[in-house]
Amino acid sequence: MTKNLEYLGIIGTNNVYCNLSPAVLVEHAIRRGEGVLSETGALVVKTGKYTGRSPKDRFVVDQPSIHDEIAWGSVNMPISEEKFDRIYAKMRAYLQGRDLYVFDGFAGADKTYRQQIRVVNELASQNLFIHQLLIRPSDKDGIENHKPDFTIIAVPGFKCIPEEDGVNSEAAIIINFEKGLVIIAGSQYAGEIKKSVFSVMNYVLPKKGVFPMHCSANIGKEGDSALFFGLSGTGKTTLSADPDRKLIGDDEHGWNDAGIFNIEGGCYAKCINLSKEHEPDIWNAIKFGALVENVVVDEDTRVLDFDDGRYTENTRVGYPVDFISNVELSGVGSHPKTVIFLTADAFGVLPPVSKLNREAAMYHYVSGYTAKLAGTERGVTKPEATFSTCFGEPFLPLPAARYAQLLGEKIDTYGSNVYLVNTGWSGGAYGKGGSRIKLPLTRAMVSACLDGSLENVEYEHDPIFNLEVPKTCPGVPDEILSPRKMWEDEAKYEKAAKKLAKKFRENFEKYTNMPKEVVDAGPKE
Repeated sequence: MTKNLEYLGIIGTNNVYCNLSPAVLVEHAIRRGEGVLSETGALVVKTGKYTGRSPKDRFVVDQPSIHDEIAWGSVNMPISEEKFDRIYAKMRAYLQGRDLYVFDGFAGADKTYRQQIRVVNELASQNLFIHQLLIRPSDKDGIENHKPDFTIIAVPGFKCIPEEDGVNSEAAIIINFEKGLVIIAGSQYAGEIKKSVFSVMNYVLPKKGVFPMHCSANIGKEGDSALFFGLSGTGKTTLSADPDRKLIGDDEHGWNDAGIFNIEGGCYAKCINLSKEHEPDIWNAIKFGALVENVVVDEDTRVLDFDDGRYTENTRVGYPVDFISNVELSGVGSHPKTVIFLTADAFGVLPPVSKLNREAAMYHYVSGYTAKLAGTERGVTKPEATFSTCFGEPFLPLPAARYAQLLGEKIDTYGSNVYLVNTGWSGGAYGKGGSRIKLPLTRAMVSACLDGSLENVEYEHDPIFNLEVPKTCPGVPDEILSPRKMWEDEAKYEKAAKKLAKKFRENFEKYTNMPKEVVDAGPKE
């Protein structure tokens, strides 16, 4: 099946391959020299210079119709329509005489709110990726009647010239909301395509009263849904994978008047140090039809070495959700009974678990706190507090207050219980006498959040962080629940806790349009 792309201004191309099956796309990718097969049948590619997202190369076209809506700044950098048109014209010229791959699919398992997405790729391997990551039409009619709301054109072979094009490097990811168009130049990292879709949904869904969320979700045997928010290293993937609960999705969801729904139809998992013992679902999903990025593969045996980070620590695999056994294939669930914010506090001062009221939930959701550890990023030599707005700052076109408002409305309407769970250190800071809270204890706390055990226990107020901390939790020694009691020197605890509380307050000062009751729900002096 072929498509005419002249409506996009794309003319003079060679073959335009549309909606090919994964098997055929793998054949094309191998024939074109884009990658190799691993011993398990997964397609393995190297993405070159860009092995992760490039946030300094992300732009939004500044147009009168959207100018007053967008949270302009370092995350949403403005670019003029003239510059966009000039780059897009050069990209179209580059595509002349080349083969192209088109995928037509959907973002949003709930048909009422889904967006029809078309992705045009220079590479067969990237087209395989997005075929597996988005929701695929279930029949031929769904493909033939597809009318894209947004089109993403990913052309890693086209390099921008910063001096001429008014961008920051050879790569550029530019969203044009008026035209329903995203262009991605210079980067082969497939995550740019995935997150461009999410950025679009973070703009579109709030207009329909739907709360878009950067989180994982699962559902219990009684139909009780739960959400897990958390930045990298907080245990989101590990803790949302539960043998007694089905995974709805691992990264992007919407919350509407009917419940929650997965925005995607696939998963994009990290592979570094992957083991069959600790993450069997991801391990078993690396098979034919999966796309593996930047994992070292033995030239003779084609065995993948997940412990070798020579290309990047951000090694990845993309695969459809049905590659996982314990999954809710409908991609939808009930209104969440439980919402969990995960943080890995390396300073050892946050309580392992605390309950949040509506205002505190909005505060900690907007803050998006965790700590980076020494060695996890270039230049990080000691633990550093890091804050990512709404646990997904790079993908949010609108001001934080809009997303916080949606969270508050959902909590008010559906009565979800919200908890802050610290999967980090206790008894002291990382490298200074503290130790990481043992995973079985964290699992016990998460289970107590999910099964309602923490709804009827006695709480005590933490005066520094302004949190309500349970005095007891099934399966957890009482003293573990109070970080103050876990430190040998209470004065040192007090000093460290107040230092982190100050960082919270300083970070929150940038949210100038946040309601006073939300600001007051944060840490105190």
